[in-house]
Amino acid sequence: MVRPPSKGRQRIEMRLILDDAARVVSFSKRKKSLLKKASETALRYGDHVAVIVFSRAGNVSALGSPSVDDVLRRVAPLPAALEEDAGGREAVKAALREAEETRALVCAEKARVRDVGDKVRQAAAGRRFWWEADVEALGETELPVFAGALHALKDHVRRHAERLRSPPLRSRRR
Repeated sequence: MVRPPSKGRQRIEMRLILDDAARVVSFSKRKKSLLKKASETALRYGDHVAVIVFSRAGNVSALGSPSVDDVLRRVAPLPAALEEDAGGREAVKAALREAEETRALVCAEKARVRDVGDKVRQAAAGRRFWWEADVEALGETELPVFAGALHALKDHVRRHAERLRSPPLRSRRR
Protein backbone atom coordinates (compact mmCIF):
# COMPACT_ATOMS: atom_id res chain seq x y z
CA MET A 1 0.00 0.00 0.00
CA VAL A 2 1.48 3.33 -1.07
CA ARG A 3 1.09 6.26 1.28
CA PRO A 4 0.11 9.57 -0.26
CA PRO A 5 2.79 12.24 0.07
CA SER A 6 2.42 14.34 3.19
CA LYS A 7 1.49 17.97 3.01
CA GLY A 8 4.47 18.79 5.20
CA ARG A 9 4.45 21.24 8.01
CA GLN A 10 1.65 23.73 7.51
CA ARG A 11 1.12 27.12 9.10
CA ILE A 12 -1.93 27.22 11.36
CA GLU A 13 -4.02 30.38 11.39
CA MET A 14 -3.88 32.05 14.80
CA ARG A 15 -7.44 32.37 16.06
CA LEU A 16 -9.52 31.31 19.02
CA ILE A 17 -10.39 27.61 19.00
CA LEU A 18 -14.15 27.54 19.53
CA ASP A 19 -14.54 23.85 20.38
CA ASP A 20 -13.85 23.46 24.12
CA ALA A 21 -12.46 19.92 23.88
CA ALA A 22 -10.14 20.82 21.00
CA ARG A 23 -9.01 23.93 22.87
CA VAL A 24 -8.10 21.92 26.00
CA VAL A 25 -6.14 19.37 23.96
CA SER A 26 -4.34 22.05 21.96
CA PHE A 27 -3.55 24.02 25.14
CA SER A 28 -2.00 21.01 26.87
CA LYS A 29 0.15 20.20 23.82
CA ARG A 30 1.28 23.81 23.37
CA LYS A 31 1.95 24.17 27.11
CA LYS A 32 4.13 21.07 27.14
CA SER A 33 6.19 22.24 24.16
CA LEU A 34 6.47 25.78 25.58
CA LEU A 35 7.83 24.52 28.91
CA LYS A 36 10.21 22.15 27.12
CA LYS A 37 11.55 24.97 24.92
CA ALA A 38 12.05 27.22 27.96
CA SER A 39 13.90 24.44 29.78
CA GLU A 40 16.15 23.79 26.78
CA THR A 41 16.90 27.52 26.43
CA ALA A 42 17.92 27.73 30.09
CA LEU A 43 20.15 24.66 29.82
CA ARG A 44 21.74 25.45 26.48
CA TYR A 45 22.47 29.14 26.93
CA GLY A 46 22.56 29.48 30.71
CA ASP A 47 19.80 32.07 30.59
CA HIS A 48 17.52 32.84 33.46
CA VAL A 49 14.05 31.79 32.35
CA ALA A 50 10.63 31.91 34.01
CA VAL A 51 7.41 30.70 32.39
CA ILE A 52 4.07 30.78 34.18
CA VAL A 53 1.00 29.44 32.39
CA PHE A 54 -2.55 29.82 33.72
CA SER A 55 -5.22 27.55 32.24
CA ARG A 56 -8.85 28.57 31.93
CA ALA A 57 -9.63 26.10 34.71
CA GLY A 58 -7.35 28.08 37.01
CA ASN A 59 -4.48 25.56 37.02
CA VAL A 60 -0.99 27.02 37.10
CA SER A 61 2.12 25.54 35.49
CA ALA A 62 5.46 27.17 36.14
CA LEU A 63 9.06 26.58 35.18
CA GLY A 64 12.02 28.63 36.26
CA SER A 65 15.76 28.46 35.98
CA PRO A 66 17.22 28.75 38.58
CA SER A 67 13.69 29.24 39.99
CA VAL A 68 10.63 31.30 39.13
CA ASP A 69 11.06 33.37 42.33
CA ASP A 70 14.70 34.16 41.54
CA VAL A 71 13.89 35.29 38.01
CA LEU A 72 10.94 37.40 39.12
CA ARG A 73 13.01 39.03 41.87
CA ARG A 74 15.60 40.01 39.24
CA VAL A 75 12.94 41.61 37.06
CA ALA A 76 10.85 43.23 39.79
CA PRO A 77 12.48 43.23 43.24
CA LEU A 78 10.07 42.71 46.10
CA PRO A 79 9.39 45.62 48.46
CA ALA A 80 11.32 45.40 51.72
CA ALA A 81 8.08 44.65 53.60
CA LEU A 82 7.59 41.44 51.61
CA GLU A 83 11.14 40.27 52.27
CA GLU A 84 10.48 40.15 56.01
CA ASP A 85 8.51 37.09 57.04
CA ALA A 86 5.84 38.58 59.35
CA GLY A 87 5.53 41.87 57.51
CA GLY A 88 5.49 40.03 54.21
CA ARG A 89 2.45 38.00 55.19
CA GLU A 90 0.55 41.13 56.17
CA ALA A 91 1.51 42.86 52.93
CA VAL A 92 0.36 39.84 50.93
CA LYS A 93 -2.93 39.75 52.85
CA ALA A 94 -3.44 43.47 52.18
CA ALA A 95 -2.71 42.95 48.47
CA LEU A 96 -5.18 40.06 48.35
CA ARG A 97 -7.84 42.19 50.07
CA GLU A 98 -7.22 44.98 47.57
CA ALA A 99 -7.45 42.53 44.66
CA GLU A 100 -10.74 41.17 46.02
CA GLU A 101 -12.15 44.70 46.39
CA THR A 102 -11.11 45.48 42.82
CA ARG A 103 -12.74 42.25 41.61
CA ALA A 104 -15.97 43.24 43.39
CA LEU A 105 -15.87 46.69 41.75
CA VAL A 106 -15.35 45.12 38.32
CA CYS A 107 -18.31 42.78 38.88
CA ALA A 108 -20.48 45.71 39.95
CA GLU A 109 -19.46 47.73 36.88
CA LYS A 110 -20.19 44.77 34.59
CA ALA A 111 -23.65 44.45 36.17
CA ARG A 112 -24.24 48.19 35.71
CA VAL A 113 -23.24 48.05 32.04
CA ARG A 114 -25.44 44.97 31.52
CA ASP A 115 -28.38 46.84 33.13
CA VAL A 116 -27.78 49.85 30.86
CA GLY A 117 -27.75 47.52 27.83
CA ASP A 118 -31.01 45.95 28.98
CA LYS A 119 -32.60 49.40 29.37
CA VAL A 120 -31.47 50.42 25.87
CA ARG A 121 -32.85 47.15 24.44
CA GLN A 122 -36.17 47.81 26.18
CA ALA A 123 -36.22 51.37 24.83
CA ALA A 124 -35.53 50.02 21.33
CA ALA A 125 -38.23 47.34 21.55
CA GLY A 126 -40.37 47.27 18.43
CA ARG A 127 -37.79 49.24 16.47
CA ARG A 128 -35.53 47.83 13.79
CA PHE A 129 -32.18 49.14 15.09
CA TRP A 130 -30.80 49.80 18.58
CA TRP A 131 -29.91 53.41 17.74
CA GLU A 132 -33.62 54.15 17.16
CA ALA A 133 -34.26 53.64 20.89
CA ASP A 134 -36.74 55.96 22.64
CA VAL A 135 -34.40 58.40 24.38
CA GLU A 136 -37.22 59.54 26.67
CA ALA A 137 -37.37 56.04 28.17
CA LEU A 138 -33.69 56.13 29.13
CA GLY A 139 -32.57 57.44 32.50
CA GLU A 140 -29.67 59.67 33.53
CA THR A 141 -27.28 56.73 33.87
CA GLU A 142 -28.11 55.26 30.45
CA LEU A 143 -27.98 58.46 28.38
CA PRO A 144 -24.18 59.04 28.53
CA VAL A 145 -23.51 55.39 27.61
CA PHE A 146 -26.06 55.57 24.77
CA ALA A 147 -24.56 58.85 23.51
CA GLY A 148 -21.07 57.32 23.58
CA ALA A 149 -22.29 54.33 21.58
CA LEU A 150 -23.90 56.66 19.04
CA HIS A 151 -20.65 58.63 18.67
CA ALA A 152 -18.70 55.40 18.18
CA LEU A 153 -21.21 54.26 15.54
CA LYS A 154 -20.96 57.63 13.77
CA ASP A 155 -17.15 57.44 13.70
CA HIS A 156 -17.26 53.88 12.38
CA VAL A 157 -19.71 54.84 9.60
CA ARG A 158 -17.58 57.89 8.70
CA ARG A 159 -14.38 55.80 8.45
CA HIS A 160 -16.17 53.16 6.36
CA ALA A 161 -17.58 55.82 4.01
CA GLU A 162 -14.11 57.36 3.58
CA ARG A 163 -12.69 53.93 2.78
CA LEU A 164 -15.38 53.40 0.15
CA ARG A 165 -14.78 56.86 -1.38
CA SER A 166 -11.01 56.59 -1.68
CA PRO A 167 -9.81 54.60 -4.71
CA PRO A 168 -7.86 51.46 -3.91
CA LEU A 169 -4.12 51.67 -4.39
CA ARG A 170 -2.97 49.74 -7.40
CA SER A 171 0.55 48.57 -7.93
CA ARG A 172 2.10 49.39 -11.24
CA ARG A 173 3.64 46.45 -13.07
CA ARG A 174 5.63 46.92 -16.19
